[in-house]
Amino acid sequence: MRGKTALITGSTGGIGKETARGLAALGARVILVGRDPERVRQAVDELRASGGQAEGVAADVTRRRDVAALAAQVAERCDRLDVLVNNVGASPPRRALTEDGVEVTFAAHVLAPFTLTRLLLPLLGGRVVNITGGIPGGPIEPDNLQAERRYLGWTFSQYNHTKTMLMAMSLRFAEKVAGTGVTVNVAYPGHGHTPMNRSMTAAGFPYLYRPVVPLLRVAAPRLFGDLSKPARSSIHLASSAEVEGVNGAYFSMKCRRVEWPASVLDRGNQDRVWALCESLMRETV
Repeated sequence: MRGKTALITGSTGGIGKETARGLAALGARVILVGRDPERVRQAVDELRASGGQAEGVAADVTRRRDVAALAAQVAERCDRLDVLVNNVGASPPRRALTEDGVEVTFAAHVLAPFTLTRLLLPLLGGRVVNITGGIPGGPIEPDNLQAERRYLGWTFSQYNHTKTMLMAMSLRFAEKVAGTGVTVNVAYPGHGHTPMNRSMTAAGFPYLYRPVVPLLRVAAPRLFGDLSKPARSSIHLASSAEVEGVNGAYFSMKCRRVEWPASVLDRGNQDRVWALCESLMRETV
């Protein structure tokens, strides 16, 4: 990765930070993106202290103005972007809208990767890695893309739903950029006890699951351990020579290519998610 530049969203903690750490260790120049300027500074300092080439940008990619500003800053700093890792995640306990009127989990998991990738395409000369998560692969509900009918946050329903929509959008994006030198693939990290997960538990969300967490720590300690393990699939897709030129693929947490879920392969689902992203991008950028 020496001589290459990678941008990672949601990289001030959790899997995103470990992905940035892994790519920096391989010699990449990494640009960390997070909402909190102080956490961005701390993460950059931490990577630099370990010998990494790191810099940061503070941006909330669920917001229109921040995505546009982020893309503009990257264009000022870089002549070329070799890797874009769309990692940012969100899981509010109840339905909420961004300042642009977009449902928060859809904005974070689907619209932000779509918009940022589109805006950065003139700079991109390599790989786009979109990070799914939770339990993706269920049905995509065409009339409930932004949880207009139901949210069910305590069951992670909308989180999983938007992560499945991310996969559908990514597969269509891969089709659109085929032959351009840009590749779009999806990585599944498995479970990691990330800051987002910890904050959800601390806030009492989901309340019914709260007593189970201590038991899981004993029964499955690996779920709460080293976050470098869930970052393996994103690092692999961002850096490995084995996936050079691979486009439109889905990789498991073991860095193995696996089949797309049926709901993701459905062309009608892809059409609906893509059309909504295009419409919202026109409205918000």
